[in-house]
Amino acid sequence: MKKVLAVIAALIISVGAYAQIERPVKWAYAAKKTGATEVTVFLKANIESGWHIYSLNLKDGGPIKTSFTFVKSPEYSLVGKSIEPKPATKFEKSFGMDVSYFENEVVFQQKIKLKSPKASAVKGSLTYMTCNDHKCLPPEDVNFSIPLGK
Repeated sequence: MKKVLAVIAALIISVGAYAQIERPVKWAYAAKKTGATEVTVFLKANIESGWHIYSLNLKDGGPIKTSFTFVKSPEYSLVGKSIEPKPATKFEKSFGMDVSYFENEVVFQQKIKLKSPKASAVKGSLTYMTCNDHKCLPPEDVNFSIPLGK
């Protein structure tokens, strides 16, 4: 009987732990036509209060920087690099260095040149790491598909 109770207790604890997976960042996507053959895609992070994500531009040896990987396509090509607004910067003791980060929300942008009128979406993935004053969560990879509209 004790073994059965122990198994039940372990199941309850593991289900409770599973239900508490933290996801303090939610992503949203949009695209806006900015020229006859140019589109700007927007990747927006909504960040829960007390948490932050890191800049696209961090030195090695610190936290995992936010990054975007776009699927290569004959229908479109990237124009330049992804851009971000000006981040906040501070010294983080846990990394022993100055780091640049965003709180609350941030919108990243990437210009796209359309090579085909059939281009319907820009696909790719993003990687980011989120931290608060007490801990950092493991880096997370998120796939995206951003409709280009017509």
